Amino acid sequence: VARLINYEPVNIRNFSHYSAQSKPVAAWYDGGSASTRWTDVTGSTCDLAELDLKELEGALAPLGIEPYRAKQIYSWVHGRAVNEWAHMTDLPKKYRKSLAEAFTISTPRVVQRALSEDGTMKFLLELTDCRRIEAVYIPDSPAHTFCISTQVGCAMQCTFCLTAKMGLQRHLTAGEIAAQVRLLRSELKLLEQPVNVVLMGMGEPLHNYEATMHALRIMTSAHGAALSPRRITLSTVGILPALTRLASEPIMPNLAISLHGTTEEQRSSLLPVNRRYPLAELLATCRAFPLKRRSRITFEYVLIRNFNDSPADARRLARLLTGLRAKVNVIPLNSAPGIPYERPSSGQIDRFGRLLAEQRVTVSIRKGRGRDIRAACGQLVLERTRPSPSQQLAGLMDTGVHSTPTAEL
Repeated sequence: VARLINYEPVNIRNFSHYSAQSKPVAAWYDGGSASTRWTDVTGSTCDLAELDLKELEGALAPLGIEPYRAKQIYSWVHGRAVNEWAHMTDLPKKYRKSLAEAFTISTPRVVQRALSEDGTMKFLLELTDCRRIEAVYIPDSPAHTFCISTQVGCAMQCTFCLTAKMGLQRHLTAGEIAAQVRLLRSELKLLEQPVNVVLMGMGEPLHNYEATMHALRIMTSAHGAALSPRRITLSTVGILPALTRLASEPIMPNLAISLHGTTEEQRSSLLPVNRRYPLAELLATCRAFPLKRRSRITFEYVLIRNFNDSPADARRLARLLTGLRAKVNVIPLNSAPGIPYERPSSGQIDRFGRLLAEQRVTVSIRKGRGRDIRAACGQLVLERTRPSPSQQLAGLMDTGVHSTPTAEL
């Protein structure tokens, strides 16, 4: 209870809460508000998980702790996933006491694991304010993949995606985004192995721009998890002001664009954001996007039976991408209750892929991993059921910005 009470001022003051229904499309990009950061709260401890290395060095100064200690702490927290000060044995005991009084190290709590027959594992995670998200582990060789979330729910209203049905409950903080990687590496004993990270879980990363970019700085720090940006992929529906801003960032992840349609009308029916940022403007922005040598933009294309899977669609898609350093990832629709579309047959999927290849488009067909546990693309959703006791307590402390109970599996 004390933990929840300490968190409440942060929840109210520092997070923007709105749903897809209450926020107009024109306001989907908020310029990257710094309100999603939690770095200092009067009357409460500071969450160290939210700080990059430079910020941590500054936060140690009032405690009389030398700046070089920040690298040691960062290595323990982000590199070795250690959350207990007592275990950081290369720090003097007096420092550990001061740090314990000044900082918390928040980490999501694993509520549930679901294991697929193909080895994929879905994690239901509870955050400090008792709201919940999902993250997915996809075993592979030579590197495993973590699919992580950037928001609780999503405001983009994509009609083929279950997450859209949740609406947007709130943005994740940078620490909450990065903590998913830290937690999964620890839970799965992968601290010493290379991993890929895809920002393709719940939420639109560029809608939560500041927190997403700050999380990338945390995850790629050489003194922490030391993930290479080349092993990180950011997937976006194409919020153009944020995409343009991303082009000038010093940390550049791989870019994946959720395309899914070959005409303005077709794409708008699947992704309402297309009415604000049309397909033609999106492709023009992609053509101007700076790419490193040998890099390409991945265009994701959810293949839907009798909707966007015709030979004409394949030819249009090839023409749209002419001159772009691009590859197409065809994603056969992952059917689910409440989604008004059907998955194409295996023959239709293969035909579409062959037609693209014949047009000299680099194409891959995504194997649906974790479909049996609803861990595949477009299947992450928290079913609304009876709230848990901790969620009920959080609801009593809330101020009313959430009109519905927190979602729960």
